[in-house]
Amino acid sequence: MTRTPETPLPSPKECRRLREAQSLSQADVAAVLGVTRATVRSWENGRTTPRGTNRDAYVRLLTGAQKVTPHQEHPAPALVGAATGPVQASPDRAEPAPEPPSETPPASELAPEPDPELDPDPPPGPEPELGSELSPEAESEPLSPSLTPDQAFDALYAFCAPALVRQTYLLTGRRELARESVECAFQLAWYRWPEVAMDRDPAGWVRATAHEFALSPWHRLRPRHRNPEPPPAAPADRALLDVLLQLPPVYRRTLLLYDGVGLDLPETAAETEASTPAAANRLLHAREAVATRLPELAEPKELHRRLAEVASAERLHAAKPTTVRWGGEQRARRWTRAAIAFTVVLIGATTLTLRTAPDHYEPPLAPGATVHGVPPRVAPGPLSAEQLALRAKLKGETVSGPERLVPEAG
Repeated sequence: MTRTPETPLPSPKECRRLREAQSLSQADVAAVLGVTRATVRSWENGRTTPRGTNRDAYVRLLTGAQKVTPHQEHPAPALVGAATGPVQASPDRAEPAPEPPSETPPASELAPEPDPELDPDPPPGPEPELGSELSPEAESEPLSPSLTPDQAFDALYAFCAPALVRQTYLLTGRRELARESVECAFQLAWYRWPEVAMDRDPAGWVRATAHEFALSPWHRLRPRHRNPEPPPAAPADRALLDVLLQLPPVYRRTLLLYDGVGLDLPETAAETEASTPAAANRLLHAREAVATRLPELAEPKELHRRLAEVASAERLHAAKPTTVRWGGEQRARRWTRAAIAFTVVLIGATTLTLRTAPDHYEPPLAPGATVHGVPPRVAPGPLSAEQLALRAKLKGETVSGPERLVPEAG
């Protein structure tokens, strides 16, 4: 039995160029092929490759053999790139099957509260969800060249920070740590802004940094994090958060990225630095642990909805982007000054060592040698009777003795 060769597929960079040449967004390609937008994004990032009929249809679409109207109307899920279907544990089926968009919960049920600190006068409409990322049009061109670095950073922060704070809260169960993790992640992003601005997924870069900082084991040594924070007020939210915090950190993060944020399995595995089968096993075990304690959340779509509700109920607010940028610049200045001070101290210590160190070789002292022919030193022995009598006589005649001993004044 012979095997039919697969259709030649261009490189990921060429696939993206061909798609943009036809004025198609990733959502348009996903709607035509019947896959999620996150799957198309992973194809263009080179993380996965299409197979079978999807590969042939994808190549025909890129080469123009199949005409598609740009920005055609198609139902979109409530969470961008949501993938809440069952996970296949077999390695050859690494990507979970997407659910029909019609079964996705409406956006009105999952929309969190607006953030008054970032936008005093928010426009009408729902705020980005727990798993919301950049829109397909914004993702094809993440940062406009016409924006200044400050404006581009502020736009990225205002769009991603509110949802990212809620995600981090589900990871840690601590409100202050969630805000601190997001601020530190964006401060690092501002410090490395040229690298982040050129990244294909700036929101994913910041998200991965914030999650890694939040799950750092060194936080347990900090005095402010030794005491637990007040739990959520609702008993159902408190029960779900307790179940999440009892999971191992890697299981908790995998469950949040897949069922909360809506990443597909290869992207979840890449962000958690694991293989796709390992990420699938972690996800299955995490779902099983949640379903054991909370049977009503055995359905992935219900778990996704409850995660969004718990995260939105806390009304967590992120700091303003100008404050984050200022804090990042101040931290960079402090580290720069500390590095300069350490360098100066090192140079001073080196100079002092060079000034006080010997400038020529001094041979060590030779070991001592025995000298022969010298009589030994004899210690005085006991006094005889005559010597004792003489000493007593001299002591007695010292005051009124002869003139040679005590001279008298003339």
